[in-house]
Amino acid sequence: MLKYQSFGVLLFLVCDVSTQFSSFKRTSVAQEGDVRLVGSRLLFGGRVEIYHAGQWGTVCDDGWDMNEANVVCRQLKFPRAKSVVTKELDDPKALGPIWMDDMECKGTEKYLHACTFKGWGVTDCSHKEDVVIQCEPRVETDLPTSSQTLDHSIALSEELGELFDSERLCDLSVTAQSSAAETLQITDSTTFCAHKMILSRVHAFNITMDTQKVTVEVVPKCLPHFPAFIRYLYTRKIDVVFSSVQCLHWLASQFRVEQLMRDTALLFNQIIPDDSSFETQVSIHEYAIETQDFVLQETCVRYLAWNFQNFSTSPVWTQISEDLLSNLLLRSDIVVPDELFVLEVVENWILNNVNTSLDSLAKLLSLVRFPMMPAEQLTATQMLSNFSLYGTHQSIFNDNILKALQFNVQLLTNIKSRVKMFIDDVSYQPRIYTSALWSVSLAPTVQTQSYNSYGQIVAPTMATRSYQLKRHYGGSRRAMFAPTMPTRSFNNHHNVDSRRSILAPYHSSLMFRDKTTNWLAQIFTQQYQCSNQGLRCNSLPMARLHNHGSNFPGVVFGNRLLLMCQNRYIFEVQDFKESMASISKNSTQSSTYPCPNDQYQFIFVVRPEYI
Repeated sequence: MLKYQSFGVLLFLVCDVSTQFSSFKRTSVAQEGDVRLVGSRLLFGGRVEIYHAGQWGTVCDDGWDMNEANVVCRQLKFPRAKSVVTKELDDPKALGPIWMDDMECKGTEKYLHACTFKGWGVTDCSHKEDVVIQCEPRVETDLPTSSQTLDHSIALSEELGELFDSERLCDLSVTAQSSAAETLQITDSTTFCAHKMILSRVHAFNITMDTQKVTVEVVPKCLPHFPAFIRYLYTRKIDVVFSSVQCLHWLASQFRVEQLMRDTALLFNQIIPDDSSFETQVSIHEYAIETQDFVLQETCVRYLAWNFQNFSTSPVWTQISEDLLSNLLLRSDIVVPDELFVLEVVENWILNNVNTSLDSLAKLLSLVRFPMMPAEQLTATQMLSNFSLYGTHQSIFNDNILKALQFNVQLLTNIKSRVKMFIDDVSYQPRIYTSALWSVSLAPTVQTQSYNSYGQIVAPTMATRSYQLKRHYGGSRRAMFAPTMPTRSFNNHHNVDSRRSILAPYHSSLMFRDKTTNWLAQIFTQQYQCSNQGLRCNSLPMARLHNHGSNFPGVVFGNRLLLMCQNRYIFEVQDFKESMASISKNSTQSSTYPCPNDQYQFIFVVRPEYI
C-alpha cells in the first residue's frame, strides 16, 4: 500500500493570554513520515530520523545539502535550516534502519518524504554517514503564543475518502470512456459524481466555476481503475497490486500527478527481473519514453546495463533502438567480461540493422571504449580479422585503435598533464569488467542441493510471488559467468567459502603490465569474523575487498560489489566504502531489484582508473 499525507488541516486554538491552563502530560504517537532530530548537544539540531513502517530510521548524507535541511526544519516548525554539520553527535551509533539515501529536494516540499530518493530502505550507506543538521530557532516573544496549530491531515484523508464514496454534495459529473481506435465509437464508459473543489487542483481536468461535466478518454484496460485513481486525488492513498500498477502509472502520467507517477514507477522494479527474454524490460522502457517518465527509464536502463551480457546475447538485442543502444554504451556501470565483448555485440547489432547510416555507425563504434582494451588485443591481426565491419570501415576502426594505443603507452607524467581530457572523455574510464583478471565470485554458505533421477543438480526456481503475472521466457541464453556456480543461500552458516584473492594489474594499460596489486575478497556472516579482523560490522552479511599492497600514484580504485540472484541476474551494484560494503538480509525489500529468498552470490570487481 502506498500512503501519502493529504492536504493539511489547520485548526487554530485562540486563547486569552490571561487564562491559565493546567499542564497535562501526554505521550505523542509518531505518524508515518514524521521527522525528528536526536543524539546531539546542538541546540535545535541532531541526527535526522524519519518514521516509516512503524520504526524510526536515519537518512544518509549522500546528496544532502541545505535544500533537504530546510525541508526537515520547516516540517519541525522551525523557520529554516542553519547548517549541515558533522561529528557533533553524543550518540553516533544509530541502531535502526537507514530509510533514505540520495535525497533530492527542491527545498519547497512540506514533508521530507515528498522529496525524490532511492526508495524506502534502499541504500549503500552505513550509520557513519547519517546526516546531522541544525535549525534556526523560532523567534521567541515575551507573550505566550496566541494560537496552536493542530495537524489532522491523516484523519482528513479518511474523511475525504468517505465524501467521495458517498457522493454527498457532489457538483461535478465525471465520465471516463474508452473508444475504438479505428471507428472512435464509444465501447465502454463509467460515470460518477465528484466535487469540483477537489478535482480543480488537477489542472489537466481544466475545471472552471461553470463546469458541470467532464469527459476523459481512457484506454480500455485502465477504465476499471479510473475510479480508484480519482479517489486517490481525494485521499492521496491507494492500494496498488501489480495488475493495476501500469494503469495507475499511465493515469498519473496523463494527468501529471507526479508523486503517484514516481512511486508507481518504483514498483516496476518488482516486475523487471521476471523476464529472462528481456522483452518486458525493453517494452517498459519504450513505455517510459512515451510517458516521459525519466525515473522509469532509468530503472529499465540500469537493469539492462547491469545485465548487459545476457541482454546483448538475447533474441531481442538486435531489435532495440539506436538511442537505447547509445544510452547503454555511454554508461560506466555496464557489467561485461571486457571491452572486447562490447565491441563484438555492437558489431552484431550493426550487422542486423543494415540501414544504419555511416554517421550512426561511426558514433556507435566511438562509444566502444577502445582504450580499455589491452594493447595485445588492439594489435592482434587475428582480432581485427574477426570483425566483418573492419573490412568495410577500416578508417573508423583505425582511428579508435590509434587513440587507444596512444593511451596505452602514455607515461604517467604525461597522463597527469592531460588529466582533464581523461576525465571529460568516458572512453578512458572503465566499465565493470568481470573477467578473471579483475573479479572473483564468492558465496558464504552452501545450500542443500536437490537432484533429479539422473543424479543432476536441479536449479532452484524463482519463488512464487504474492501477485499474478504472465511470464514470457524465451529461447536459450548464454550464462553470464563461467563456470556456472551453484546458487548459495544465507539460511545456513556452515561450509563457509569466505575469502579469495585477486592479483590484478594496477591498470589495464601497457605500462602497468608487470605492476600488480593483491586484493583479498572476504565475506563475514558472523560478528566474531569481523572482530577477528579488528573490524566492526554494523550489519551482516558484510563484504570486504582489501588491498594488501601500496597504492600507485595517479591510480585510484573504484571497486564494485555485484549481487547476483540465483545465477540469473544482477540485482544490486554497490560501491565499497573504506573497503567495506554491507548488504541487507531482506534484499527483496531493500535492494534495487528483488531477489527471492535472498539466494545470491557476491561478485567482487577491482576497477582501477586514472586520476
